[in-house]
Amino acid sequence: MVKQPETLFFPASEWVPNHPFLPVLVYRDVLAAGAADRAAAFERLFRDAGWQGLWRNGVFSYQHYHVGAHEVLGIAEGSAELLIGGPEGAVLQVRGGDCLVLPAGTGHKRNSASGDFLVIGGYPPGQYADIETAAPTDGERKIIATLPVPQSDPVYGSAGPLVSLWREDGAA
Repeated sequence: MVKQPETLFFPASEWVPNHPFLPVLVYRDVLAAGAADRAAAFERLFRDAGWQGLWRNGVFSYQHYHVGAHEVLGIAEGSAELLIGGPEGAVLQVRGGDCLVLPAGTGHKRNSASGDFLVIGGYPPGQYADIETAAPTDGERKIIATLPVPQSDPVYGSAGPLVSLWREDGAA
């Protein structure tokens, strides 16, 4: 069963540009509590959907964003309080089984986390994350606004909600 994500829009926040028209997608309880090895399950989902550059770690404790990539964050274990959308953004509580998709330019940082907090992250094909901690240049703003929309949702593949939600919002 396909779960529809929450959509969150963020205007620019201090030096963080956020995306000019794509929303953050928040999928709750994609993988049920007690599911065997949620980290491996998120890796399979993302890989099967064609997402690349997969990594296991956490979320940095400082505000940052990416110019050259949209990013998926699958919460494999634990829980955390994340600040999404820059210094004036929104605090989100996430827990194992949740998944976020951040369009390029979206500020994010970890405010706090449980000791077992584990994230599986990745990027659409051909996109690579940089780590930006200062205001973007005009050229970087243009890259963020014109970065191609992924051809598949990292959780549900080519028929997933990301494909229609991001296209309906004026992308590609």
